[in-house]
Amino acid sequence: MPERLEQLLARLEQERVEADGAYHAALTALDRALQRIPEIPHPPPAYDEQQITPINQAWKILPNGPPPSERSLKGRLRAFIWRSVGPPLEQQQHFNAAVVDHLNRNVAAHREAERAIASLIALTHDHIAGAVRMQQYLIQYLQTMTLYIDTKDRVAGGQAQVLNAALSALADDWLKRWESLTVREQRFNARVSALDELQSSVGLAQQTSLSLKRTVERLLEHGVPAGAGEATAAQASSSSAAPEVDLDSFKYVGFEDAFRGSQTEIRRRLEEYIPRFQGQAEVLDIGCGRGEFLDLLRDHGVQARGVDLNREMVEVSKERGLDVVESDALGYLRGLPDGSLGGIFGAQVIEHLEPAYLTRLIDAAFHALRPGGILVLETINASCWLAFFESYIRDLTHVRPIHPETLQYLLRASGFQHVEIEYKAPVPESARLAPVPVPTTSSDAASYRELVETVNENVTKLNALMFTYQDYAVIGKK
Repeated sequence: MPERLEQLLARLEQERVEADGAYHAALTALDRALQRIPEIPHPPPAYDEQQITPINQAWKILPNGPPPSERSLKGRLRAFIWRSVGPPLEQQQHFNAAVVDHLNRNVAAHREAERAIASLIALTHDHIAGAVRMQQYLIQYLQTMTLYIDTKDRVAGGQAQVLNAALSALADDWLKRWESLTVREQRFNARVSALDELQSSVGLAQQTSLSLKRTVERLLEHGVPAGAGEATAAQASSSSAAPEVDLDSFKYVGFEDAFRGSQTEIRRRLEEYIPRFQGQAEVLDIGCGRGEFLDLLRDHGVQARGVDLNREMVEVSKERGLDVVESDALGYLRGLPDGSLGGIFGAQVIEHLEPAYLTRLIDAAFHALRPGGILVLETINASCWLAFFESYIRDLTHVRPIHPETLQYLLRASGFQHVEIEYKAPVPESARLAPVPVPTTSSDAASYRELVETVNENVTKLNALMFTYQDYAVIGKK
């Protein structure tokens, strides 16, 4: 946990340094892009109106109208001269009048254009100066922001140091309490373990006493009276009428209780087989054990009976009202008429059998089933290493592990059709090898990714060998 926190803090510091550098680089670029006030052209010179008044005064070059007509020599001479030069002079005077009128009309326009240009130049100058001032103020603001953020970082850093110190103190206190709780838990587990061992011993003692009680009752039923001497007991036990007594049969009942699971757990595991036997009449459970599957069949209205070699198992099942016979499966099947059964079930049985016995048992099951009957054999999946080392070798009565494909072949060789394999009890993900997370960002991510993918491929292969399914069932139809 502390290493992850240090990595997180280092990553955050690196991100802060990178953001700081990017901020200063952007601020420098903005400062270099600061505008300067360009050279603004001066307003144009004032419109020259100096000659306007003289032109207005001098444009008229002729007197008003032609000279008066007179009969005198002088008058006739003036008339002659007027007729010679008057028309051009009048035309010139008309031109002068038009030019003067044009000049007078444009004086106001020239004055307004001059004022407009001067105002526009002044306004442009003021606008550019304002933009430059805005940029300068922005630079100053961003520069003050740097100092402002630095001071905030100092405050936040101080607070973070205080918080880190508080968290460190809290973590130390928590670790001390955790260590104390761990010690207490170890003591508690030790006491619970001792209590469990005591309970197991008491349960085994009770099972032993019940087994001895049944044995004694059975001996009394066959003619050994209570209080008889050893010789009488020996004679009774050696007589042909006395049954064979297995005084250790109770131990396997205790073994089932301790390692295979409670009856509730076994019922839960076997319940998924019930739909395969719905509608079948006369179902036989070989190696029925404590009778969990017979209980399920009875609850679902399927007529069934069981057979088991373990006398204590048979007694336990009979106490619950189940139809169970003490016998070996092969001898019992051979004693049935052909086609008398609708289904045969065996869970965790065939791994206790010799190969030759198993093949004869499958043949006998085929003959005992009617057409359409079903055979279901469940056993430990020895191809799963975890199941082999955790379950198979724990039981001293196991004879030989059977590979799923081997059992499938044996059923087909005996005449069963549509033989399928169903895998049961997958190993939990928490018990499997976990793959290494693939890196997404790293300087040497390519080579590291190849290493991770290679490791994960090996993890997948190991999971396929060691941590698949702990049990399997082979189902065949006649």
